[in-house]
Amino acid sequence: MCVSRNSAGRLAQLFALLLATSTLAGCVTSGGPAKPKGPDPYYVAMYGAKPEEKFPLDAIDISKVDQRYLRQQVAYATHEPPGTIVIDTQNRFLYLVQDGGMAMRYGIGVGKAGLEFEGEARIGRKAEWPRWTPTSSMVAREPERYGPLAGGMEPGVRNPLGPRALYLFQGDRDTLFRIHGTTEAWSIGKAVSSGCIRLFNPDIIDLYSRVPKDSRVVVLQAEAPMSATLAPMSTPATAGEPLAY
Repeated sequence: MCVSRNSAGRLAQLFALLLATSTLAGCVTSGGPAKPKGPDPYYVAMYGAKPEEKFPLDAIDISKVDQRYLRQQVAYATHEPPGTIVIDTQNRFLYLVQDGGMAMRYGIGVGKAGLEFEGEARIGRKAEWPRWTPTSSMVAREPERYGPLAGGMEPGVRNPLGPRALYLFQGDRDTLFRIHGTTEAWSIGKAVSSGCIRLFNPDIIDLYSRVPKDSRVVVLQAEAPMSATLAPMSTPATAGEPLAY
C-alpha cells in the first residue's frame, strides 16, 4: 500500500499531538489529590504541651478550633485605656487593651455565672493553680456531680479553674466572678452550663502574666459599641458564697 508524502506528514503530526496530550494528562493525574492544609505551626506551638508547669499540661488539639478563638493581636477601637480587660460575653471574646489602637484577643467560654455580672471591677486577687469549691447552688442543682466536691477540690489538671485564676472585686467585695482556665477546651467559643469566664489554659497563663493585680476589668453583656479587626501582619502577634468558677 502506497502512502503519499503529504498523508505521511499529516499522520506524523497527528501522532505527535496524541503523544503530547497523553503526556500532559499523565502529569496532571499522577500527583493525586492535594493534601489538606494542617493547623498553622505558629498556633500549634502556642497551644503545645507545657511540661514546665507545676502540673504539666498536655497540648491542645486545635485542628477543630475556629481560628478566631485563638489568641491573636487585633486592631481594636475602644475608649478604654491600655491595660484594661474588656469581656464581650455575647461574641465570646476577651480583649486586653494595648497601645496604638490594638488589643490582644482571647476566645472565651461563658458560663451561667458569667452572664450574671455586668459592669466594672478590678482584679482583687491572682492565683496560680488555685483550689476550687463549687457553689451551694451548683451542689443543689447537680448533687451527684458536685456533692462529693462540696468540701473543695485541690489544684491539678482536673480542677475546673485550670492553671490560673483572676478574681474580680468591686472595692473590697468579692463579686464571685472569675476569669480562669478550663478542663474542657471544646467549650471555648460556646455558652456552657456553669462557671464564669473560661479561657484555653495556655491563654489564661498568658493573660495572667500580662495583667497585674488591681487591673481594671469591664464586662459587657450587650454587644459593645466598638469594633475589632485582625491586625495587618504576616504572622499573629505573640505575643459570701464559696468560690465560683
